[in-house]
Amino acid sequence: MKLPDKIEFNQKFAKYCRKLNKKKPIVITGDFNVAHQEIDLANPKENEGNAMFTHQERDWFGRFLKTGFYDSFRLLHPATRKYTWWTWRANARKRNIGWRIDYILISQDLKNKIQNAGILTEILGSDHCPIGIEIKNKEL
Repeated sequence: MKLPDKIEFNQKFAKYCRKLNKKKPIVITGDFNVAHQEIDLANPKENEGNAMFTHQERDWFGRFLKTGFYDSFRLLHPATRKYTWWTWRANARKRNIGWRIDYILISQDLKNKIQNAGILTEILGSDHCPIGIEIKNKEL
């Protein structure tokens, strides 16, 4: 059975990240277009099976994390409901009916160096908001 293009790309991307991680610690950031867990969206039951919340997408993301990468926000805030994207429809952002689909993933070597991970919901200008992390650096 042929995999959907997104999953096929994700598998190639994961392979590349694992290869790069053998050489140095890495930080991966971006819009992954998947809400990994139910806590990562406002209405999980209503959206189950919809794009960005399919079992296939979520399973891939979970398997990717198990290969040595960590969701920096969830690492520091395991029970916090905060979103990074809201549809333009139905005043979703104002009502905080959103999804957390933007991530900063870190490799194992950086896990204990994360000082802070945040979602800057107060910054407007897009249907997404910025995210960020602070990493301890012994060199400074």
